[in-house]
Amino acid sequence: MAISVTASAVPCLTSDRMARIDAAAASSSSSCSKLSSSTSLRFPSHLRHVRIGTRDSRSRILPPVEAKKQTFSSFEDLLATSEKPVLVDFYATWCGPCQFMAPILNEVSITLNDKIQVVKIDTEKYPSIADKYNIQALPTFIIFKDGEPFDRFEGALTADQLVERIETTLKVRK
Repeated sequence: MAISVTASAVPCLTSDRMARIDAAAASSSSSCSKLSSSTSLRFPSHLRHVRIGTRDSRSRILPPVEAKKQTFSSFEDLLATSEKPVLVDFYATWCGPCQFMAPILNEVSITLNDKIQVVKIDTEKYPSIADKYNIQALPTFIIFKDGEPFDRFEGALTADQLVERIETTLKVRK
C-alpha cells in the first residue's frame, strides 16, 4: 500500500516563531523541505497486520481488510433488496476508533456471514445519509431489518462484543 504525498499537501511553516525554532535547530531559518510528487510513504511490514485481542484472551493476527465494493442506485435500494439484516458502520477516514473497527468488522462479517450483511458508509462522502439517520458520533452502527432501523449503538467494540450485540439484538427483537 503506497501513499503519495505532493508538496502542496504538506504546508511549509514560515512564521517568525517557526523561523526562530528552525534557526536554533538548523543553520538556515528560511529553508523548508519540500516533498516531490514522486515521494511515497509505505507502512512498515510490522504494521501491515493487526493483532486483535488482549494478552489474556486468544490473540489473532488479521490480514489487511479487502473491502468488496458494490454499487447500488440508492441506500434505500440496498436496504430493500437485502435478504438479511444489514449492519451499517457509519465512519470517517480520519476517525481513529473507526480505523480500529475495520479489521473487527471484517472478522464479524466472516463470523456472521449467514446472519447479517455488513456495509460501511463514509459520512464525508455521503453526508445526506448521515444526516437522515442523525449520525453525530463515530463510529455509529445501525442494524436495519426489512429496510428500517432496528438497533443503534455508538463507539468501538471488540469482535466478541459486537457479535454478542448483533446476535442478542436479532434474537430478542424477531
